[in-house]
Amino acid sequence: MVKLTKIYTRTGDNGTTMLADGSRRPKHDARIACYGDVDEANAAIGIARLHTQDDAALDAILQRLQNDLFDLGADLATPNTGDDKALRIQPEQVTRLENEIDEINTQLEPLNSFVLPGGAAAAAQLHLARTIMRRAERHLSLAIEQAQDDKADEGFNPAACQYINRASDLLFVVARLANDKGQGDVLWVPGANR
Repeated sequence: MVKLTKIYTRTGDNGTTMLADGSRRPKHDARIACYGDVDEANAAIGIARLHTQDDAALDAILQRLQNDLFDLGADLATPNTGDDKALRIQPEQVTRLENEIDEINTQLEPLNSFVLPGGAAAAAQLHLARTIMRRAERHLSLAIEQAQDDKADEGFNPAACQYINRASDLLFVVARLANDKGQGDVLWVPGANR
């Protein structure tokens, strides 16, 4: 269990932050940016859940996702040095997301165009969370590249990389689910305003 007895420590006042292994990084480090994006996506999902309380199945999916995103943040905050005690995203968590995506997708109207973020309040907020997760994925890709360029021995958990990708896919289908199973989707009309 995590116990926080003091909220401010002043240790980050110099523009650095501490990873789970005790090492310090600049706050603009790609690894830090990545799990910051994951945290931001989690907050966006929290706002979406204000509008999903009447749909127990959808809200349960989002609650599981929010909890997993904290696991993901812990994973990303811990350089992969082979420590078996570190909290890591597991392949089974990725598989669960894939199963949820497949199940939800069977309930949705087929897509005839790209979907614009909007529609119901929950759907719009879930689309925002999806785009934030895509940003997290870009920052993770950069962090992986930088670690390889620096020849740093801090590999990233492959399941964490997969999880970020699938989480954004899940957010896309749950946004459509929240939009009356896709019937309320706002569709892109190419060239509509020429």
